[in-house]
Amino acid sequence: MSALPHNTRGRGARSNATSRFESHARDAFDDGWAPEDDEAPKLSTTVLPMKSKTVIARNDSPDVGFTASLNPYRGCEHGCIYCYARPAHAFLGLSPGLDFESRLFFKPEAAKLLEAELSKKTYKPEVIHIGGDTDPYQPQERTLRITRSLIEVLGRYNHPFSVISKSALMLRDIDLLAPMAERNLARVAISITSLDRRLARSMEPRAATPEKRLEAVRRLTEAGVPVIVMFAPVIPGLNDHEMEAVLERAADAGAVGAGYVALRLPLEIKDLFREWLQTDHPDRASRVMSLVRQMRGGKDYDPQWGSRMTGQGPIADLMGKRFAAAKARYGLAARWDGLDLSQFRVPPKAGDQLALF
Repeated sequence: MSALPHNTRGRGARSNATSRFESHARDAFDDGWAPEDDEAPKLSTTVLPMKSKTVIARNDSPDVGFTASLNPYRGCEHGCIYCYARPAHAFLGLSPGLDFESRLFFKPEAAKLLEAELSKKTYKPEVIHIGGDTDPYQPQERTLRITRSLIEVLGRYNHPFSVISKSALMLRDIDLLAPMAERNLARVAISITSLDRRLARSMEPRAATPEKRLEAVRRLTEAGVPVIVMFAPVIPGLNDHEMEAVLERAADAGAVGAGYVALRLPLEIKDLFREWLQTDHPDRASRVMSLVRQMRGGKDYDPQWGSRMTGQGPIADLMGKRFAAAKARYGLAARWDGLDLSQFRVPPKAGDQLALF
């Protein structure tokens, strides 16, 4: 078994360690293959359907801005090395490493399940966030169209929602997003972590280029869809110096708000991220991890409520002050009104008796 059993070019993770829930572990070792030898087969992507009883996920975290979310996919082919959803793949008996970005699952009945949940007499509308886990516009959405089907259902019910992505594929659904945004039923967020094409390709190997994401901000804005730019994660010593430039370019493209999240390294992500740093950015690896630990009380990660999204200490404080100043400078600090919950209606089904008044 080689240290890298597959050709991992175009992938984020550099290994495929066993799930933390498995009783047997796989250890990589050097079996003598050299760079001049033939490459191992490229790692292929598989996409399989998964059964779900419900589709609306709920959380009570005080650190996120929503309590209800829709996640059409598990795993993500974008392969972002820092993705906080990676550890969830262990619950499937798979690795948060390469498995997370190559062994993917989709919910074929998501739209049907959503319609059933929204139609319940006990349902009370609240803003639903699409993409709280993995990207709803990752490459397989181009053909599977699960995210689009969910937005179509929300549109029929006049149900407010937000959606986040780092894919320009969101532009395909402008015909759905724009009319709902006009009625204050939809807003979107585009994640832009770097303007450096080489760094973006290294961190997020199969996501859209920074230019494509900025173009998505511009075209959505022109269509009347309010866009927030997310500079997330902020990685000290790696992309934090780009904070002001990203917000300036996003504002120029028409963004109306901005947010940030400091790098989080829970569970397996800390090992995957350190491995990636040593492979792709060895000259900065030690400094980046030192700065991260200075923001996390001397550890790679501190899950404490209230600070896990921003970190603590002088570096984290400076990061927050810089971000607030840049938001104000580029006109991205205006307060947002909430989306309109009053328009929610369960549409009549064929055969339903119409109201007399």
